[in-house]
Amino acid sequence: MSDLPAWLAVLPLLGVGLWAWRRIHYPSFWLLLGYPLTAISVRASWRRVALGCGLTKKRQRWWFTTVPGLVASTGIVKVKRRFQRVAVDTKPLMWLPLPTRHGWRVTIHTLEGQTPGDYADAAERLAHSWGVHAIRVSSPGPGRVVLAATMRDPLVTVDQLPPSTDLLKVTVGRLETGKPWVIDFRTVPHWLNAGATQSGKSNLANALIVGLAPQPVALVGIDLKGGVEFTPYAPRLSALATCRDEASRLLDDVVALMLDRMGVCRQAAARNVWQLPPALRPVPVVVLVDELAELYLMADKSEKDEIAKTSTALLRVAQLGRAFGIYLFCCGQRIGSDLGPGVTALRAQCSGRICHRVNDPETATMTLGDLDPAALASARAIAAETPGVAIVAGQDGQWYRARSFYVTEQAAEHAAHTHAHLAPSWGEVTAHLSQHDSSELLDA
Repeated sequence: MSDLPAWLAVLPLLGVGLWAWRRIHYPSFWLLLGYPLTAISVRASWRRVALGCGLTKKRQRWWFTTVPGLVASTGIVKVKRRFQRVAVDTKPLMWLPLPTRHGWRVTIHTLEGQTPGDYADAAERLAHSWGVHAIRVSSPGPGRVVLAATMRDPLVTVDQLPPSTDLLKVTVGRLETGKPWVIDFRTVPHWLNAGATQSGKSNLANALIVGLAPQPVALVGIDLKGGVEFTPYAPRLSALATCRDEASRLLDDVVALMLDRMGVCRQAAARNVWQLPPALRPVPVVVLVDELAELYLMADKSEKDEIAKTSTALLRVAQLGRAFGIYLFCCGQRIGSDLGPGVTALRAQCSGRICHRVNDPETATMTLGDLDPAALASARAIAAETPGVAIVAGQDGQWYRARSFYVTEQAAEHAAHTHAHLAPSWGEVTAHLSQHDSSELLDA
């Protein structure tokens, strides 16, 4: 009994030490203490969790059971043990959970009749049962699913924007898995970025400009908000269109540039510009479009021909531009099918999808509806208090929650001025296109 006060004094010190260890260096705390305890808890609770989430199956098993027998004169019921077949709940086979940077993952062997969709439907129930932030479900092969648990939301805070090292590749944020969120135009050439005001859509464009500014690429802006978004970055832009008329003529130049590069590749027997010799390889062009809906809105029938012309030019760039070093990044607050078939056709060509918080379900459906219903539900659940959070269609064919790094307008303007010398003028890019006059465009 005399040792009891000493133990009571040690326990608070131990608790404080564990709390400090977790706060100072969470990775080591997680690997050495948190993960072993979590793995034991997950394996020990799997049977009742699977039963509660509806992931078990009834199977017949031979088992010793007790059945009522005769009633003795004393009133005591005699029981017999009988070996017979009974129905029992069988859980799926679970392997040992493996640690990840922000949680753990485990492989499950599905039972007969089960599909990965059954586990995806139960993902929220699994997360609540194990007390984790989220459970993501993937299937590496038939009969197997992988449950990836995130212990805490890695998107609460994000790091600063790292410098880009590869051409046409920018790390713009972080995925919910803890991995970097990379926009790689060489892999995914065209992107559709939807988001309401104050959702982080413009911040993502700032991050993209900061990442592309030091690279040997030509940035072309189409800012249909009168130029208020992209004009501060004009020193790094090769051309800037601020209304639909200018956008139409700029897209005509882009189409003509694409056709010219097509001829160069044909003469050199190259399938794309990246197979050309370095001396013949043209500068890549990234077309940034803001307020995409303004290209399709029609006040009266007199604008119908202009809208059709602009829509067709943009669609041609989306269909053919990748092979010839021309890429699209289209942003808009609202992207709906009511804008016309041109928007639907453009969306089909944009394999990169980014959906921030939106004000109407139609925009989320237009952006993500043909991917995964679960992605659509997650997009609608983005809170207004989390600007920069978006649902992203990844380069691996899956979708993720992600958050872009916070990049101020001042930082983007500084990058545009610092690397202004790398911006080729639009006249230099289209110097050989004598049939097109680009002098009316705003050269940086």
